[in-house]
Amino acid sequence: MPHLILIALATLVSEDLTCIGTGVLVAQGKVGLIDGILACLAGIYIGDLLLFLGGRCIGRPLIRWPLFRRFVSPEQLDRASSWLSSKGAAVVLLSRFTPGLRLPTYFAAGLLRTRVWQFSIYFLLAAAIWAPLVVWLTVALGGSVVRTALFAGGKSSMAIIAIAVLWIGLRKLLPLLFGFRTRRRLAGFLKRKVCWEFWPPWAAYLPLIPYLALLALKHRSPTLFTAANPGMPSGGFIGESKSDILEHLDRTPGIVATYTRIPCSLEPTARIRKAIAFLEQHGFSFPVVLKPDVGERGSGVAIIRSHGEMESYLEAAIGDTILQEYIEGYEFGVFYYRYPLEPTGHVLSITKKRFPEVIGNGRNTLEELVLKDDRAVCLASTYLGRIGRSAHEVPAPGEAVRLAELGSHCRGAVFLDGSRLITPALEAAIDRISKSHPGFFFGRFDIRAPSIDAFKEGQPFKVIELNGVTAEATHIYDPAVSLLDAYRTMLTQWRIAFEIGAINRGLGAAPMTVDEFVRLIWKRVRRTGDGSVRMAPDRRVIHA
Repeated sequence: MPHLILIALATLVSEDLTCIGTGVLVAQGKVGLIDGILACLAGIYIGDLLLFLGGRCIGRPLIRWPLFRRFVSPEQLDRASSWLSSKGAAVVLLSRFTPGLRLPTYFAAGLLRTRVWQFSIYFLLAAAIWAPLVVWLTVALGGSVVRTALFAGGKSSMAIIAIAVLWIGLRKLLPLLFGFRTRRRLAGFLKRKVCWEFWPPWAAYLPLIPYLALLALKHRSPTLFTAANPGMPSGGFIGESKSDILEHLDRTPGIVATYTRIPCSLEPTARIRKAIAFLEQHGFSFPVVLKPDVGERGSGVAIIRSHGEMESYLEAAIGDTILQEYIEGYEFGVFYYRYPLEPTGHVLSITKKRFPEVIGNGRNTLEELVLKDDRAVCLASTYLGRIGRSAHEVPAPGEAVRLAELGSHCRGAVFLDGSRLITPALEAAIDRISKSHPGFFFGRFDIRAPSIDAFKEGQPFKVIELNGVTAEATHIYDPAVSLLDAYRTMLTQWRIAFEIGAINRGLGAAPMTVDEFVRLIWKRVRRTGDGSVRMAPDRRVIHA
C-alpha cells in the first residue's frame, strides 16, 4: 500500500513520467496492473481538482482587482463561463489529450462561474481514460523490453528513458490525431451520414423502390415513365443529347444561352479552331462554359477562363462537347410538368441556388476557414480540390473566396426552396418555353437571371439546360426541408411521371421495353467515356 500512495503523490510532480514508471513496474511484476492504474488515477484526479480549486480560490480574488478588470470585463467572464459550461466535457477531454492545455483550462474552469460537481465528473472521466491508456501502453510497448537482458543487467534506467522517449513521441502524435483538422474532418464525415442531402443517390432512392414497383403494377409497365417525354430519347432518362434539347428550345428567340456543339470526331486542332470561331462570331470573352453533350449530375462541366484552359479541355474531351456563353447572375432550377391534352402546365418546384463562400480574416488558411464552416466542412474535400487555390493560402481580411461556381449540388452549390418565387408571369413564361419543345411534358429547367425580380416576372432569363424524366425537384436538398417532406415530393414526382407516361401511351407513344431499358442501363454502366473531362493536373479547370 505505501508504494501505491507514493505513486499517487508522484503524479502531482509529473503525471506522464509517473504513469510510465508505473507501467514499467507492472511489466516487471512489482505492481499489479489494476493497482497501478487506480493509484495513478487517484493522483491525477486529485491534482486536477487542486488546479480547479486553485482557480476558484486564487482566481476569484484576482478578478476583483481594478488592473485585471482593465483587460477582462465581467461580461466577458460571463460569456466565457456560459461557453465553458455548455462545452465543458469536450473542452476537458481535449485539454487532457493536448500538451500544455490542461493546466490553464482546469485553472480557468475554477476561475469562471462553473459548477464544481459537474466539472468534477468531467475530470474523473478524462482521468479514467488517460491513466489506464498511458499505463497500459507502457506495459504493452515496454513489456518486451523489460523482459530483456537490458533489465537483467540492471540497466532499467535506460529502458525507462527509452519508453519515456517513445511516450513523448506519442504525445506529439496525439494532437495530430485529435487536433482541429482531424476533429473537423470527422465531424464532416459524420454529418454527411446524418444529413440526408449528402447521401449518395442510391441510398436516397432505395426507399422509393417499393412505391415505384406499385406504380409499375398499377400501370402494367415498369418503364412507363420513359414515355413521359416522347420527344426525348428514353424520355430523358439517360443518354440524351443536351444540344438537341437546346436546339428545340432555341425556337423561342433569345431564351437559350448561346451555344455550339463541338464534335469529338474532329481532330483536336479543329475543335479548338471551331471554339475560337464561335467566340469571335458572337463577340464572347472568357469565362465561357464547356460541358459534355451527354452527361449527368454536373459531370465534366467546367468554367473556362483562358485559351489555355479551353485548349486543354478540348484536347482531352472524349465525347461531343458543348461550348456555351457564361451567364452572370442568379441560378434557379424550375421543375415543370404538363399533362398531355391539358392547355397549361404547372411549376412543381423552384430551387434557388447559392454559391457558398468563406470570408478571410488574415489569420486562417483556406482549409481552416472551410473546416470551421458548419456546412462547408461536409464537402471540404470537394471544395478544396476544385477551388483552384492552395488550401494553405491565407486570404486577406474581408476577402470573399467562392467555393463553388456551378449550380450542381454534388459540386457544392447550396440548394434552397424557392417556392415563394412562383408567380403567374413566371409560370406562363415556363409554359410557353416548354411547349416549344415537341414531346416535352416533364422535367427541370436550369435557368440564370440577372435578378430575382426579373426571374419572377418571367424575363429576361436564359435557359442553360433542360433535363428530362430523371430530373429532380431539387428544392428537396434545402437543409430546412425534412426527410419526410423530401420523400413526399419525390413520390409525387414519380406518380406524375407515370401518369403522364400512361396518357402518352394512350396517344400512341411507346415506352421502352424492359429489354431495351436494361441494355440502356448496361451500356451506360460499361461506358467509360461519357464526356467527362480528363485534365492535366496543372490546369486550373473545374472538372469532374
